[in-house]
Amino acid sequence: MADTHELTQAAYDRLKAEHEDLTTRGRVDIARKIETARELGDLSENGDYHAAKEEQGKMEGRIMHLNAILENHVIVDPSESDEVRVGSIVEIRYEGDDDTERFLIGSIEERGSELEVMSPGSPLGSALLGKKAGESVQYETPTGATLSVEIASIG
Repeated sequence: MADTHELTQAAYDRLKAEHEDLTTRGRVDIARKIETARELGDLSENGDYHAAKEEQGKMEGRIMHLNAILENHVIVDPSESDEVRVGSIVEIRYEGDDDTERFLIGSIEERGSELEVMSPGSPLGSALLGKKAGESVQYETPTGATLSVEIASIG
């Protein structure tokens, strides 16, 4: 069974639009580039042709990735809960520090805001899931250090 991707409505809409653009305009544009490059002659030494084919491969890979996400997604609404969940904007304060940091909890596909995105599968992200504002959590960093953070707010 494929992994389920939790997305906010905004991320879903953005990915759906990107998928539609790539499968329509994108494929037509790349086909034109390949055809134009073929007309230049010998394909074995045709840099434009090889570049267009490489671009086509990358685009098709992105289309396949988007297909997997869009076929196996769940729309989440972080405003329906007072706990940290995918789509939440979390403000944290490290123990012994007065400054706070803000993150959007979600997959890299949630990017697009001015906030840094933190994976819910990361050590800190998984420690924050299900917690409420005011709670402190500890997590182990990849280097083995244990850090403590307080959840200042959830938006």
